[in-house]
Parts: sequence; structure tokens; C-alpha cells
Amino acid sequence: MAAHLLELSGITTGYGKVEVLHDLWLSVPAGSVVALIGPNGAGKTTTLRALAGTLPVWRGAVTLDGRRIDGLRPVDRARLGLTLIPEGRGVFPGLSVRDNLDLSVRADRAAPDGVRRGRLDGVLDTFPRLRERLDQRAGTLSGGEQQMLSLSRALLADPKVLLMDELSMGLAPKIVEQLFESVGELKARGLTILLVEQYLTYALRYADICYVMSKGRVSFVGEPSELRDSDELSSSYLGAPA
Repeated sequence: MAAHLLELSGITTGYGKVEVLHDLWLSVPAGSVVALIGPNGAGKTTTLRALAGTLPVWRGAVTLDGRRIDGLRPVDRARLGLTLIPEGRGVFPGLSVRDNLDLSVRADRAAPDGVRRGRLDGVLDTFPRLRERLDQRAGTLSGGEQQMLSLSRALLADPKVLLMDELSMGLAPKIVEQLFESVGELKARGLTILLVEQYLTYALRYADICYVMSKGRVSFVGEPSELRDSDELSSSYLGAPA
């Protein structure tokens, strides 16, 4: 079994005085795709925020590649390789596609110019539609194109772990299919991914491990086949048949 690259150990946190996550334990093995699924309000986005550092951890520990990071700022976690694609569109709408990508390329100051250009060419090869729209303002792109740009910006950071929050939100099924084909390509390259996803079909197709959350706790951990083949599990843990 692959070593656990990212771990949450007994995480408790919330908003104001309201506790949302209750002693949460979760592990993401290196090179795997882990799906975090469950009904609305289960605490999935809160979990990603606690990982990324945009929400302080009250109790417990977050460990990345053997190093405890729960006391670090979000920018420092990002520099260590933990990259979040937030719910919605993570782009600068007033800037062109080119400028959005350039900002991400320049963020890694330690990388040689040739490495940066290689990463940029790589994401444009993955999303050729963006190459056709380099001079277009990001805010005028379609929702699917903006999500492609958001994913591209995250990949340019050369992450160790990619956190995806509702990649499919508000998008047409055809676009969602294209985006998840890209997720499949990233999985084939060995990128470690933790994704929150409303579409159970895609979560089960690409995940190696599924965590089901309910009311701020993990209620089930297992392989996708255990959920895919059991209507009882799907209805019990997710509130509706798969």
C-alpha cells in the first residue's frame, strides 16, 4: 500500500462557536484519488478548507508528506504542494486567460524558465480550448472554460496534492464529462487528488477510496465498488440511490 501523503488526525473545527467537524480522521495515499462524498451540509467543503488553511483547526493535526502543517498559513501550505481548486471559479475574471496563467507560472520562482514553459505548454495541451482564448478575458469564458482555467492554474503550481471542491458545479453534463476525463489523465500520471464531488457516478469512476461524510463525521470508508454495487449503502449514506 502506498504511504499516506496527506492525513487528518482527529480534526475538530467549525465557524464561530458552531462545531462542524467532529474528531475527523482521513488519509490520502500517495498517487491515489480519494473521493469525499455525502449530502449537503455534511462538512465536505469545511474539510477542504481546514486542509488548505483557510479555516483554522481547533483540535487535531494535518500532516503533508510527514510534516505537520496545521499551524501554517495557506500560502505556506501551497508552497509545500497543497493546492486547492475552490468551489466556484478560481480565476481572475478581469484578466486575460494568458495573464491568469502567467501569474501562476511566475509564482514558482525557484523553477527554471524552461520548466515553467514546459508546464504551461502541458496545461494548454491538456486544454487546447484555452490556447484558442489566450487573449480573452477570463470573466467572459463559459463556465466550463473557466473551470478548465482554474484547473490549469492549479496544475501550474506543480502540486503534491490537488484538492478539488465540486469541479462539476453548475456545468452541463457534456462539459463535466470532459473535465473528468482530464482528472483521469492526471490520475494516470500519478497525481494525488482529494475531490469533493456531487456527481456520484464520476466519484465512483475515478476514485480509489471513498469517504462518506455525515454531520461532520466519516460514516463509511471503502472502495468505490462497495458503494456502486449496493443501493442500500448509497441510499443510507448519500440520501438517494446512486
